[in-house]
Amino acid sequence: MTQLSRHPVADPPTAPEREKTGHLLLRAYAVLVVFSALAHSFWYNLAGMAGAAVLLGALTLATLAIWLPRLRRSRRTTPFAWRRLPWLGLAYVAFALLSLLWSAWPAATAVTWLLLASATLQGLFLADALTWRELVRCLEISLRWVLGLSLLLELWVAGIRRRPLLPNFSDAPADPDPHWYWVRGNLLDSVLDPGRVQGIVGNANLLGILCLLALIVFGIRLADRAPSPAVRIVWIAVAAFLLLRSGSVTTLVALVAVAGVLCAALLIRRAALPRGRTPLYAVFAGVAVVGIVSAVLLRERLLALVGREGDLTGRGDIWQAVLERASTRPVAGNGFASPWLPWDPAFDGWILDHGITVFHAHDMWLDVYLQLGAIGVALVAGVFAALTWRAWFFAVDRPRWDIRADRPYQAITLLPILVVAMLLVQGLTESGPIMLWGWMLVTLLAFKIKSVPLIDVGVAEASAPERRPLRVRRG
Repeated sequence: MTQLSRHPVADPPTAPEREKTGHLLLRAYAVLVVFSALAHSFWYNLAGMAGAAVLLGALTLATLAIWLPRLRRSRRTTPFAWRRLPWLGLAYVAFALLSLLWSAWPAATAVTWLLLASATLQGLFLADALTWRELVRCLEISLRWVLGLSLLLELWVAGIRRRPLLPNFSDAPADPDPHWYWVRGNLLDSVLDPGRVQGIVGNANLLGILCLLALIVFGIRLADRAPSPAVRIVWIAVAAFLLLRSGSVTTLVALVAVAGVLCAALLIRRAALPRGRTPLYAVFAGVAVVGIVSAVLLRERLLALVGREGDLTGRGDIWQAVLERASTRPVAGNGFASPWLPWDPAFDGWILDHGITVFHAHDMWLDVYLQLGAIGVALVAGVFAALTWRAWFFAVDRPRWDIRADRPYQAITLLPILVVAMLLVQGLTESGPIMLWGWMLVTLLAFKIKSVPLIDVGVAEASAPERRPLRVRRG
């Protein structure tokens, strides 16, 4: 006979295991690293060259101090994946250092190589120390800080200060060129004639591409059903607003490319069998060819619609000057220098834009060709080709490590291919993908995909916040 009992059979409930304080501090430090990389020009405009250099050096030394002991402690449990390192990317870094032997600007090569090495180190560190979900969360928090501070600074300059702001809060000289300003105070302009906003990074094109990165990251977090979806929708609106107000044509083109890649990946995911993907690939290739040809033929009209000139706002003259200098040493280049140091005699006054010395070629392929010649171009092409290949199949293939082939897709697996698409388009008119945060993301994603090809699976993913077990679709 069944009787009611006050004594349950099951074990009493227990609180979930709490993350260790050290790991929480590690995640907070990772946010500082990513924010400082994304908003590197913010530190320059705020604290000057000396302050930005001190911060960069301190973060690099801190990363070494944190990472090396971790590697020694984890040698027995989770050995470091040496064979999974992005060796093509590291070969590019090594070749950049080797260019000191023939560099036409050795001082600039030495200084900028330290920046490249620091970005590479931070990318490898973040990929090794954080899980996939932690990385996306880290990017999300960092981008929130960038967008939030940008909006506040623009509001302060436009609504309270009511006059443009120069870097380091300097006094404005008589009738300065608007390109000298950190923030121009255009946020509250008329809707009919709005000016471009620059945010804390002090550059409308850079702010625009960071807003696009934010849309990618926020959207993936929303699709992943992360907590507080309403708050995330607000941040998506902020990112979209700042993207439009930045007025960056490159960002708009990158947005179209990212949307196209996203649609293609989702369609490929729906193909039940591998042979069903072949017709889709053929359609995608045809659409891409038609789109590229149309963009080239209708370039003048398309640029006129967004208020740009046919030479992409003076970039044609820049590219011509870079090609002339690069043709003197076409094989191994003139020496690494990313970015160009405007106070170096080789670059000071070489190419001017509104009276300001240009600090990169506004095309990553031309920049690499100038610095490291055809060898450097081949290395960078190999880096992006390998990353694109792995990122694509990371996004469209189901997670699988045994005979079961019905595990659901993860939204996070779309992140690498969307970021790569964004960087490749940006690289057509900017050199960002081979410098600072762009190169850090390339290194991070290349190493992470190779070393941890599955999300929430394995020892390296055991500490992921908001972790959800993979659900199997039945029936």
